[in-house]
Amino acid sequence: MSIPIAWSEIYAHPLPEGHRFPMEKYDLIPQQLLYEGTITREQLFAPPPLTEEQILRTHDPIYWTRLKNLELTPREQRVSGFPHSKELIERERVICHGTVIGAEKAFLETKCAFNVAGGTHHAYRDRAEGFCLLNDIALAAHLLIDHHGLERMLVVDLDVHQGNGTAKIFQDDPRVFTFSMRGAKNYPFKKEVSDRDIPLPDKIQDDEYLNLLRENLEELMETVDPQFVFFQSGVDILESDKLGKLGVTIEGCKERDRLVFEACHQLEIPVQVSMGGGYSPQIADIVEAHANTYRLAMDYFG
Repeated sequence: MSIPIAWSEIYAHPLPEGHRFPMEKYDLIPQQLLYEGTITREQLFAPPPLTEEQILRTHDPIYWTRLKNLELTPREQRVSGFPHSKELIERERVICHGTVIGAEKAFLETKCAFNVAGGTHHAYRDRAEGFCLLNDIALAAHLLIDHHGLERMLVVDLDVHQGNGTAKIFQDDPRVFTFSMRGAKNYPFKKEVSDRDIPLPDKIQDDEYLNLLRENLEELMETVDPQFVFFQSGVDILESDKLGKLGVTIEGCKERDRLVFEACHQLEIPVQVSMGGGYSPQIADIVEAHANTYRLAMDYFG
């Protein structure tokens, strides 16, 4: 069964000036995968915007009202990463819904699903932060709890930046275990407490990184015994990344993905993949690293 992939043209809509995202990657990744035959167009689906009911299951109603009405203060907008607009809010609703729909597809049918964007793990219940306005993983986890009765979910957040918003949202919810393996000296500078938090030193190399991941994954798969996994697959762990500060090679990043998919496949655990960050100077490096994640998933779930 083919792996569904959330993608929409709205993903690559220009963001306000001053943002750090290489927006072209959102078009180039599916183009590359289509060109090489890794995926077909039938695997791509364009999500509609989240409904207000879905948003309010996860996010504070006062925050959502202020966000959609563009009432956040200039300071709040700076903390979020960019000035707000109706188009920006709509884009976030579409991107986050891609993760929600994909998670349900993975749970019910395909065992694995992707979102070409997503990974908005800095968004809190009641505020925006770090280019994240709504939290896609939290939104999807709440759907699986409410509609499918899941009681044990594991967030494997391997973006270089801690999933602080996700950790805070689920800090008192035993149904979602948050695991974040991230740069110790990187953003956010005020960290939250994940259920399992692994701070990494600058310039960490492949062997040490992969050994840490392997040990923690093996333990968490046994102790959490997850019914579902959310994989935040940021490629800002690369040594070439402008913001990452780590020393992982592109082959090490590929092995990271293999470890996650192999664990899920062996234990028959469905997995939803959100892209997360990637800020290498060469767009080809970003696209190749993200494409590797898709290629490996197809080896296990395609």
